[in-house]
Amino acid sequence: MNLKSFIWEYGEKVPGYDITVINEREASASAGILFLLGMIVIFVGIGYNHIIVAKVYLTFLFIDFTARMISPKYSPSLLLGKFVVRNQKPEYVGGLQKRFAWTLGWLVSLPMMDWFVLHWDITFYKVLICVLCLTLMFLETAFSICIGCMIYKAIIKDDPQHCPGGACEIRKKEPIQIFNPMQKFITVLTVTGLITGIYLFLAKTDSRTFFGEFLHELVLTQQQLVQEDEQKFKKEAEAFENDDF
Repeated sequence: MNLKSFIWEYGEKVPGYDITVINEREASASAGILFLLGMIVIFVGIGYNHIIVAKVYLTFLFIDFTARMISPKYSPSLLLGKFVVRNQKPEYVGGLQKRFAWTLGWLVSLPMMDWFVLHWDITFYKVLICVLCLTLMFLETAFSICIGCMIYKAIIKDDPQHCPGGACEIRKKEPIQIFNPMQKFITVLTVTGLITGIYLFLAKTDSRTFFGEFLHELVLTQQQLVQEDEQKFKKEAEAFENDDF
């Protein structure tokens, strides 16, 4: 393999495709595996107050994305995904756009190695980047939405070929994809309910972590925060007076 083929021929050569491709089913499965492991790390970290699991996970993530940049054949999570979907029909997507997306993932995992593995220096914004990574993994595994592929499409002059879910091909929507009025109403009602529920939870629930405190303050206006502080001060004053008597 020469340098030119290493750069421009990423993935596998499959008959019927004029470019090298990746099996999107394997990619989606690997994203789901990484997302699941990431959620387990969060729950274990919060429940048991252990940071070692986060360090191991982020190290694995860095190694995995490093392997992906070189070749998808040797990525641990892609191999696990390949095993899981081995009995499913492959769905081929362009290899270069996936490499670009995974390179972005590697660039994000690189500073996390310094922040959380070499030095445990946790801040809200650093945690937010981790949450962003998990969100991108969720979009990939649940909806086959590759944000990195979209960025790749916006950067290059020519449209990429064989995007996940056939998103690159211009086509008319099938009847099953069109919302009728009742479906639109149910969808809007569901989204409204979810947003309202999340807002009420963040606004009304007492936060017990710095992350929760940040989200709590984020959804409230300055006036609401002032009123909340006044109410807390009033309750503390009443409690102090009751203790005296």
